[in-house]
Amino acid sequence: MQLGLHISDFTWPGGAPELRSTLRRVAAAAEEAGFARISVMDHFWQIGAIGPPENEMLEAYTTLGYLAAHTERVELLTLVSGVIYREPALLAKAVSTLDVLSGGRAWLGIGAAWNEEESRGLGFRFPSARERFERLEEAIQICLQLWSDEEAPYVGRHYELGRTLHAPQPISRPHPPILIGGGGERRTLRLVARYARACNLFAGPDVKRKLDVLAEHCEREGRPFEDVEKTVAYTFDVGASGERVDRIVDELGELAGLGFSVAMGRVVNASAIWPIELIGERVVPAVAGL
Repeated sequence: MQLGLHISDFTWPGGAPELRSTLRRVAAAAEEAGFARISVMDHFWQIGAIGPPENEMLEAYTTLGYLAAHTERVELLTLVSGVIYREPALLAKAVSTLDVLSGGRAWLGIGAAWNEEESRGLGFRFPSARERFERLEEAIQICLQLWSDEEAPYVGRHYELGRTLHAPQPISRPHPPILIGGGGERRTLRLVARYARACNLFAGPDVKRKLDVLAEHCEREGRPFEDVEKTVAYTFDVGASGERVDRIVDELGELAGLGFSVAMGRVVNASAIWPIELIGERVVPAVAGL
């Protein structure tokens, strides 16, 4: 099993003047510790599960570009970009630019979007769930066409492109891997089976059923279930002095037993650096063989 660092909180000591230096230290510590990926949320306000909306939140692709300049090995992605936040061609350009400038380390993390309060507050159109999922599938199709040699028009129900010219092309071949976030059993997991390299699910009592549903979708799509990388959202809370590390290892072992190969985790108190270093010393080697 591999670990990914999910940075979802930028309310750190020193405030905005210290954000760039703290973020650089966190990324360097994660890479040194053996994390395989670094992800950020694609939100504009903080989400309620982490803090009040007034807390600091950096724009995702600017942040990933900064991280690309200060790392050499980790893969970079959003968990995940809401399809309504950018026109698909702009999203494809952002990801391919990140891929080129990072030397082929970018992923497309994408989902149907859910934060209606944020969207209404900032003027993003927030259509029905049905329309958002239709847009999600079309956006993925557009990205794939832009990342190919085809320059023909694209005409969908919600998007129309006159010429899908895209240069430079990504370094990643055949294109940046696609991760679709969310555990919706009827629509999200169907799109995972049809288009994605990876899914991202939340650990919980229903996660085994969701994997079973994904397997059924893969069978209907004629795709081997094993081809889909299973990633899981996780919280690395090592405790005040590292007393919870063994519990983390046990929990990750259980998740690996279900078929998850990557744990994308928020590290509690990541700006202090030492929890990241401790995870590198004790968790990364313990789960490497899982």
